[in-house]
Amino acid sequence: MTRLLDVTPFGAGFTLRRPTERGRLLHMTIPMPRPLRVFDHVEDQYKIWALVRYAIPAMSREDKKPCFEVGVAFIGKRAPASYENDPGRRYEIAGTIDDPTTVPIKEQPIETERPEQRDTRHNIPVSISVETFNEKGELGQAESTVTENISRRGATVFSTLDVPVGRFIRLTSSDYNLTVHAVVRGRSKGAGGMPRLHLEFIDLEWPV
Repeated sequence: MTRLLDVTPFGAGFTLRRPTERGRLLHMTIPMPRPLRVFDHVEDQYKIWALVRYAIPAMSREDKKPCFEVGVAFIGKRAPASYENDPGRRYEIAGTIDDPTTVPIKEQPIETERPEQRDTRHNIPVSISVETFNEKGELGQAESTVTENISRRGATVFSTLDVPVGRFIRLTSSDYNLTVHAVVRGRSKGAGGMPRLHLEFIDLEWPV
């Protein structure tokens, strides 16, 4: 549950406690003013799919706790068929938004290169705390571990946590006095069968 900061027939802005990223789809239920709706004019609640256009780390105006300022573009009453097979899939606007009833979107290309490989990788063990999010958006499991390698926008982390690809986690480093949110882009096993998570940072860059 959250509160809209602004809204138009084309999209809305609001804050979220849990992380999200540009390109994700969100399903929203809004007590939308009927003059702003493009369908379901007689329903009490306006249920619409939206595409995340930005997610910026911020502080809640109410309790000063960390949150994300999110801006979305409304895309219609139904999600693309590919979303059912992969809810973590990312999308982008495929053209100009002239009509809020028909917003063209397309799937973002699947990147074969892991995020920690796009920049210069530093093969150093950075001590970090990894925390998962549960279905309510609350912090769940936690684990102290180290990185196998790290770059400005991603890292490979040794972890025994069972975090599926596409899920979000929080990383905290006391050495760097830094907390970042990341999304799991891949999983693999290293030498000796040690499980690893391949992560992409979504709100900050690591100061390497």
